[in-house]
This record gives sequence, structure tokens and C-alpha cells, in this order.
Amino acid sequence: MDFLSENVYIDAGFQHLCESVFVRLCQIVGTSVQVAIRRETKDIAEMVDRRVADNDDIIKIESGSRREGFRLKGSDLDIMAWLNNHRVIWDMSQSEHYYTENKTLILSDSSESPPGFTLLELLTPTIYIEVQSACVPMNDRLYISSSLYRQQTQTHYFSGSIIHGPCESGEVPGGGEYDFARCFACDFWPLSASSWIDRCHSWPDREVVNEIVRNGCHFVPISHPLGLHEHEEWRISFSLAEHKLVHSMNHCQFLTYGLLKIFLKEVIDKQSKEINKLLCSYHMKTVIFWVIQQNAVPLWCPQNLLAGFWVCFKLLLKWVYEGVCPNFFIPENNLFLSKVHGSAQRKLFLELHGLYEKGLVCLLQSPSIKSYITNALYNPRLSICTNEDRIISECDHDKELFNEIYRNISYSPKNLDHCIKYLHTIELMIGEPLTQYQVLMLQRSTAEILQSTAFTLHSMFTNTGLNKHMYIADRMSYHMLKLAAKFGLISDMMYIAMFYCKTFRYREALCITEMIKVKLAQPGLMYMAHVDTERYTEAVGGQSWSTKMRQAVAHDITLNNHTCYINELTPEQQSTLQNKKVALVIPLFVLLHFVEFLCYRHIDTTLPQTALEELHSLVHHDQGLFVDDMDRDISWEILGICQQMTGNLQDALYSYRQSLTQYPLNKIQNVTQMRIQDLHIT
Repeated sequence: MDFLSENVYIDAGFQHLCESVFVRLCQIVGTSVQVAIRRETKDIAEMVDRRVADNDDIIKIESGSRREGFRLKGSDLDIMAWLNNHRVIWDMSQSEHYYTENKTLILSDSSESPPGFTLLELLTPTIYIEVQSACVPMNDRLYISSSLYRQQTQTHYFSGSIIHGPCESGEVPGGGEYDFARCFACDFWPLSASSWIDRCHSWPDREVVNEIVRNGCHFVPISHPLGLHEHEEWRISFSLAEHKLVHSMNHCQFLTYGLLKIFLKEVIDKQSKEINKLLCSYHMKTVIFWVIQQNAVPLWCPQNLLAGFWVCFKLLLKWVYEGVCPNFFIPENNLFLSKVHGSAQRKLFLELHGLYEKGLVCLLQSPSIKSYITNALYNPRLSICTNEDRIISECDHDKELFNEIYRNISYSPKNLDHCIKYLHTIELMIGEPLTQYQVLMLQRSTAEILQSTAFTLHSMFTNTGLNKHMYIADRMSYHMLKLAAKFGLISDMMYIAMFYCKTFRYREALCITEMIKVKLAQPGLMYMAHVDTERYTEAVGGQSWSTKMRQAVAHDITLNNHTCYINELTPEQQSTLQNKKVALVIPLFVLLHFVEFLCYRHIDTTLPQTALEELHSLVHHDQGLFVDDMDRDISWEILGICQQMTGNLQDALYSYRQSLTQYPLNKIQNVTQMRIQDLHIT
């Protein structure tokens, strides 16, 4: 059957329909600006982490749809991680590129594996117990078992996690799921994927191809369902290459990819239980890769968007009919081999063909875009503006930018040398070609590293008895915090207040908290995801992002657990660090009242009660505006600490118990239990 011969007739009515769907997809998937913000801020974050990483570190990157720029409801959080000092090679000659004194080498042996899969032979010794424990002898050689490695590296980072495919999977705080895959990295492109390079005549361009090949590939711990070595085989992963390909799409192609994902979830998977989950979003990605590369769509633009979607759908239908979905990089690897065959294949084909016979009307089954299709059909003369700047407001773009920056900055240097390494890395990156979003990301990164450096430096010289050194460290720390606040957010001033409190300058700290409160009282404040769009636009609309950050934007406070900011929170920071979380996240307004409470205790005996009452009201009655549900564990904890310090042990006990009932985002349960025991002893 030839499903690709039919063309969608393009007329004014069809273009009108395409434009309406384009507008809706920009709202659901994002405008080109929003997508660029999501990708480029993450690019910088990962670039800094990779350059700062030591040889014995574990490298972590985000993968999957979020990394590609999607923020669809229910999208998984996909993480890949690998040992930086382990590398896979394809042949022994490649070992010359490494110093075996600091790199463990692994040889890929695909001689007995299906296309896209391989065995991994351990060539040189490893000090990591999870690798050692996963090794099995075969033919007088030592191979790393994929199934054993999955078991050895399961972290149970979130409760209820399970092994799913090559990943540890579970639910993340706030909804959604995560997939965490421990893998091995290879700096070389596989020979089995060399045909892909030869196919790249028109897309992607040569520069992208070269970059993809330079970055090599990865190996994830899952075997081929029909392979000879069920527990030992590894799958070749092209996740980094796929990111580059998706990023090289134009926006209309990316929206078409998004429409395919929506169509899968809201239409195909709803047809019948028998076909639910037979197809996945990776199949949709594979379809659009092939369609773009084969030039099957002459023009990717808003007026032709549904034509691109229809070509992709017909290719998918053809694949299901034939039972073959060729992997984009290794076409011999049939992605349908284990799931789409036999009666399931026939059932899936009949369901898809039923949708195909309806034509584009089948999209009316999608709740997300139905109204935009019907509106275009019933109002054919209604003018539709596809100008992205008018689809999403300036305020919404700003919210996207500042929240992505906040989400992606999570640097926690371990000591002063590590701080200096971060600062030097950022200094070198400033001279590189950067986009406007990446410049802003580096600006925020610099502020965060300066804050960690300031407190780390000061802690090094506290109680040393070297007054001159203490004075110099004090002045340097203050100047770093002042500099960070100068080009940072409103909330960055909070670090100065904490520094003054820590160094017994309580009145100076209170002056800073008063300044912060004045700024936070502005009607145009953007706090996390909360903002009055009209007031915000009136206050800072049209101004530079740097100006907006300083004058109208605030976020929660992140404390690097490798250094001390507030003595009273040292147990919480240590508990969080012991649970492998490098940062403690505290709602800004909670921390503000906490610092005021601590400072007032040294100035006036009546004023601490006022700060405590404000903190009490905030923690008890806030509806998620200033205290997010995910941050309530530390918020109740801080309230309990303040109540215990005033001698109100009964209320403190209640607050600590409330902390234990919250989602354990900060993983402070152990220290909370200890504080409760201390109350009972008292």
C-alpha cells in the first residue's frame, strides 16, 4: 500500500486552518522564543558543569522531551548520568587517546548482538564497586552486565521508584514522572551508524553533523528482547545527537513534532486498550526525523503546518502496515520488532487507518486543539495573527526566562578551590559567542557562585585568631555579595542580610531586610511563577532583562550545603547533604522573617515576637503564593526552631511534626526527629 502518494490540497481555507492550529500549538508547546530560552539556559548550565567536572565526578545531563524544549503537561524528567573517568571504545586503536592511569576503558563488542546493541568488555581495572559487581565472565573475558548494572546503580532518589527499561523510574514532586539512566559514554561515533552521515545531504547541515559525530554516543543498560545475551547487552543511545537534531529544526517543524506527541497521547492512545502504549513519543520523533531528511514536505511554515503533520502520519501508518520502524541512525534496528507485530500490529493498523480515512477531521478528537479547528472552520474569514510576539505577552516570555534560569542554576561548589574553578570557567565563557539568554544565564551563575564563595571564604577564617586575615576575608566577602546583588534579583539582597546576621551586625542586617520588604511590596513583583501581568508590564515593560531582574523579580533562596549561612540551620544543611542533596531551598519570605527574628533577639526583647507572628501567619495560612507546597518541610522546621528558641516548646513540637508530614523535598526528616527528641528531653 502506498500511503505517501496522496497530497493534502492546499487552498486558502486550509491555510487558515493551519494558522489557527499554529497559534494553538504556540500556546501549548511554546513560541520560538520560549523554546530557545528553555534550551539555551540549559545549554549554559550543563556547559559550566562539564567544564568544572573533575575526572572522578559523575556527569549528569537532562535528556528527553524537556531537554528538547517541551513543557507539555505530564512530560517526564529524563536524566542521563555516567562516570567521567570511564570511556567506551570501538576498537583497540582508540585506546591511544586516553591515559589509562586515570581512565577506565571498556571495549564495545557487537559481533553477536542485533543492530543497535552491543556487549561491553571491561579492559582496564575500575575502582567503582557498582561496575565491579556488575561484571560477569564470558569466554575468558570480563563483561559488564546491563541488568546487574541497573540493579547496582539504582538510587531510590524518590520513594516508590522502580526499574523500567534502562532507567530507574518514579514520580517527581509536584506531579509527573522521572527516568534516571546510568550509562557509559563513548567519544567516538559508531561504525554501524556511518550510513547516517552519508544520508545527511540536505538536513541537518554539515556543521551540525560534524558536531554530532564529535560528541559520540552513549550506552544504556537494556538488552535487545531477541538478543543472545538477555542480561548482558547494552543499547547504543543517540540522545545527544537527537537533541542536536531537534534543536536544528525550524519552529514549524518543532511544532509539528509537538502535534504528533499530542496526537499520540490524546487520539491514538485513546482508541482502544489493545493499542494503548504500543506507540511512544520516540516513534513520533523518528517519524519526523525521516520526513524532514527525505524532503517529503516542500515548505515548513504556519500556512502548511497540517500538511507536514499529515505526511508524518502517513509514514507512520506505512511503518505499522509493514511492521518496520527504522531507527534514524541505524536503520537496521527495527524499533517495532518486539511490540508492533502479530495481532497487536493488525489491531493498531486498523485503528490508525480508521483515523486516516477521516482525514484531518481526526484531529477533532484532540481536546487540546479541537476548539481552534472548529473556530477556523466556522469562521473562515476571521483574521488569524501568526506573529509570535502577539501570541505570548512580554510578561509571559519574561516569566519563562527567569523561571528557567532559576530552575537550571544549581551550582554547589564544595570548597574555595572549587569556587575559584567555577569563577574561572565562567570568566572564560564570557569571551565566547553567546546568545542574549545565555549571557543572562551566565550573569545569574556568576551571582550564585559569588555568594557561595563569599560565605565559604568567610567560614575559612572564622575563629582562626588571625585578625588581619579575618578582616580581609570579611571585606572581600561583603564586596562579592554586594556585586552579586548589584546585577542580581531582589532576593539576592537576602544573602547580604544573612552575612550581616552571621557576623553579628544585626542592625545592618535589618536595614537590608527592610529594603527587601519595600521592593517585595511592589505591585508589579514577579515572584517565582506569580505575577500580576498588567502591573508588571506597567512597572518594567520594555526595559532590559537586567533592569527587570534588579527591580521586579524575586525567587526562593538556595543555600549551598557545603558552607554555612545561618548557624541555626547547620543541622538541616548537614542532613540534606548526607541525603545527597547539595542545596537547601527556602522560601524567600520565610527566610526573611527568620533572619529578622534572629536579629531582633539581639536588639529588642519585644520585636522578635512580631517577626515570629508574621512567620507563624505565613506558614499556617499561605495558600501557595509565597510558600510553595514543595517547600513546606523547611518552612515548618524554621517556624519550629524560632518557637523553640523563645521557649514555646508545645508549639515547636507541633511545627516539627507538621514538617514531618510534608513532602520531604529537602530531606531533613532525620534532623527534625532529633529536634523532637531534644524537646522531649527538655
